[in-house]
Amino acid sequence: MLDSTRPVPRPRIAPAGLMFLAITSIGWGFNWPVTKFLIGELPPLTLRGVTGVLGAALLALLALVRGDSLKVAPAIWPRLLTAALLNVTGWMVLMGLALLWLPASEAALIAYTMPVWASLIAWPALGERPTLLRTLGLVMAFAGLASIMGGNGIAASTEKLPGIIMALSGALGFAIGTVFSKKYPIHLPPITAAAWQIGIGCLPISIIGLLVETSHLDKVTPVGWWLLVYSTVVQFCIAYVSWFAALARLPASVAAIGTMAVPVIGVVASAIALHEPLGSGQIAGLIFTLAAVLLATR
Repeated sequence: MLDSTRPVPRPRIAPAGLMFLAITSIGWGFNWPVTKFLIGELPPLTLRGVTGVLGAALLALLALVRGDSLKVAPAIWPRLLTAALLNVTGWMVLMGLALLWLPASEAALIAYTMPVWASLIAWPALGERPTLLRTLGLVMAFAGLASIMGGNGIAASTEKLPGIIMALSGALGFAIGTVFSKKYPIHLPPITAAAWQIGIGCLPISIIGLLVETSHLDKVTPVGWWLLVYSTVVQFCIAYVSWFAALARLPASVAAIGTMAVPVIGVVASAIALHEPLGSGQIAGLIFTLAAVLLATR
């Protein structure tokens, strides 16, 4: 007879999931200064869309080399299209538009409210009740991000309202996509799933960018070409595959909170590579946010 008085053990967090989450955070974090540099040499939609399509093609080729099938069962297509729209297309387009009205720092701060929405949505949708440590981790993470942004918060105004709405919509969409992918998993090999989602998500962005933007490839510097390789291979191939692998092994709320390390890594990397300010606020943010990630993933 079972003893109903014994506490039900909580599922352990897979170490492999944390490893993939760390790879994702590092890859996306370094991409902040990379993208900032590249936007000075190429238009944003073309940059994001074309590198994504190329990354998806490389992933598809890797899947075939590994012997994985690219075939998608008819029943999986609705999940695949929905995940691609929320996790790739919506995030890239809305965050890109938000930057037309907002400074990058404020857009990033709003973007990484995503873990809050994911945690809240995961409670009723997946039954992932927030624990005390995860709640404390969220509070610390936002304290860290506020420190990174100078502690001034977001100066909401009529002029900035469209950007705020765009950034919040992108964060909410990515959070919904995170929970959706947990509730309705895409039963494909990880590399195949990533190739399809990135390809489907980036194809319309690249088409629009090529139609409405003008690129001057002759003005791309040698450093720019190397960073394009990084953006294509690391951001879209390695980091996205790691994200989907982490999401398959971790609770949605833990995976989402773990991405709070991305803007911290981006700030530090920008300070080193682009000589942007790294003062006491940024250092405090680094400490707060990394501590938050450790609490949330325990």
